[in-house]
Amino acid sequence: MTAAIAAARNNAEVIILERMNRVGKKILATGNGRCNITNIHTDIKHFHGSNPKFAYGALGQFDVSQTMDFFEFLGVHCKVEEGGKVYPNSDQAGSVLELLRYELQQLGIQEMVESQVVAIRKDREGFTVKLQDGSSQRGDSVIVTTGGKASPKLGANGSGYTLVEALGHTIEEPFPALVQLRLRSDFLKQLSGVKFVGEAALEVNNSPLRIEGGEILFTDYGISGPPILQLSRGANDELRKKNQPWLQLDMFPQLKREELKELVALRLAYHPEKTLELSFIGLINKKLIPVVLREAGCGNIHKKASEASAKDIENIVRLLKSWRFPIIGTQSWDNAQVTAGGVRVTEIDAKTMASKLVPGLFLAGELIDIDGDCGGFNLQWAWSSGYVAGENAAK
Repeated sequence: MTAAIAAARNNAEVIILERMNRVGKKILATGNGRCNITNIHTDIKHFHGSNPKFAYGALGQFDVSQTMDFFEFLGVHCKVEEGGKVYPNSDQAGSVLELLRYELQQLGIQEMVESQVVAIRKDREGFTVKLQDGSSQRGDSVIVTTGGKASPKLGANGSGYTLVEALGHTIEEPFPALVQLRLRSDFLKQLSGVKFVGEAALEVNNSPLRIEGGEILFTDYGISGPPILQLSRGANDELRKKNQPWLQLDMFPQLKREELKELVALRLAYHPEKTLELSFIGLINKKLIPVVLREAGCGNIHKKASEASAKDIENIVRLLKSWRFPIIGTQSWDNAQVTAGGVRVTEIDAKTMASKLVPGLFLAGELIDIDGDCGGFNLQWAWSSGYVAGENAAK
C-alpha cells in the first residue's frame, strides 16, 4: 500500500494485485491489534540479515519522522509509548488500514483482490503479470511486496520467493523469527501458564549472545513472551548452524545472587516450622515451587524449613538466578511474526529497491533478507522500503 501510494503520488498509474479478499489484513494483527507503526529508536542495530546495513538505504530516505508525518497527513495521530513504540492515538490497527485504503482510493489506485499472481514475465515493452484465473496485467514496472512465510493465515505463503526466483533472484533460506521457543524439559506441562517478569539470555558454548528482559510465559511446549520473541531469531540461526543454543532464565534480575541468597535464608529462618514447599509461597508462583525444589535437588520438599541445608539454599538460588534449558526449536510459521531470510540483498539496489538483475522490477519489505526486532521495526522497514520502491518504480 505504501509503495502504491508513493508511485501514484509520482504520477504513476497503479494496480494492486492482492491474493486475499482484502488488502492489508496483516496490519490488523500488528501490535496486538493496535498497530505498532514504528519506533522512535529505529537504528540499524535493530535489524538483521546477511547484511543488515543494506537497510540504511531505505531507512535513510523515509525515516521515522517522515513516516509519522506520512501517517499524520493521512489522519493517523501518533503517540509514543514505553520503549519508543509508536501507536495510533485511537489504539486501533483498523484505523491505520482504513486511512491507508482511503488514500489509495483518493489517488485512483485500483485494488484487485482475490488475484493470485502465478508468474511475472519480462519482455522489451515491460512486464506481463499472470494470474491464477488465467488473466494477466501489463505494466512498465512491477513491485513485489508479497512478504515472507510468517502468519500464512493472513496471506503470507512464500509465493513471492517462487516469483522472483523464476526471474533469476537468489533466496537466502527463510526461517521463522519473532516466534516462541520449544525447550527440552520434563516438567513443561506442570509449568504451563506460569508468568514472571525476569531476564532471558540466549547462550551458545556458555557465552551469552543476547539478553532480554520483560514478561516471560512458560507453555506446554516451551516458553513465550516478548523477551523470548526477541531471542528467537538468534536461537533459530544457531540451530541452523548445528549449534546447541541454551536459554538461561533469571527470575530475580533486580537482585544480586548474594542478595537473593540472604532473602531465601531469612524466609526459611523466620518460619522454621513451615515445610520447605510452603516457605516459597508468596515469593514465586506456586506452580513453580515443587519443580524448582526438585530441580535444585532438595529431595523431600515437605521437610521443615529448618532442615534445609546451606547447599539446598545455594542450589535454589542458583536455579532462580540461572535456570538453563536446551532450545530444541521454535514454533511454526503460523506463530511467527516475521520471516528471516529472503531475497539476497546483493541483488538489489539499496537506494532504489530496484532489482540489479531485472530492470523495472522492484522489491520491498519482508520478502527481502532483512528483518527487525519486536517493537515497530519491521513495520518501519515495510513503510520505508515500500515508499522508496514506489517512488523509483514511478520514475
